[in-house]
Amino acid sequence: MFRAHLNEFGTAADGRLFQNERGGLAGVSSYWRVWQEARPLAFPPHKVASPLARKPYDGRATSIKDWLRSGLPVAEAARRAGTSPEVIDRHYAGCLDNSEKEENKKSEKAMGWRPSDAA
Repeated sequence: MFRAHLNEFGTAADGRLFQNERGGLAGVSSYWRVWQEARPLAFPPHKVASPLARKPYDGRATSIKDWLRSGLPVAEAARRAGTSPEVIDRHYAGCLDNSEKEENKKSEKAMGWRPSDAA
């Protein structure tokens, strides 16, 4: 799908995939309109009726949460999302709740500690 889009429309001068008809930034209302048209084509009916990806931003937020939950470092999640680690921490720290114990286990393993050594 992306290749077909690139073949037909190319990229903006700065490399963006989506652009307006003059090569500039696509407006928020354009994204919203296209998103509303695309959702019924991309999802089965029961998903279209659900809150799944109701707004274009939902996909980005889901990706960020999945990256963090999978153990991707905050700095790398921020780079991929095009934002700062501070913003990621401020808005997504909640999805990392209760991870301190797991992070401690990773650190202890890296340092060669056995569980009994950590007590």
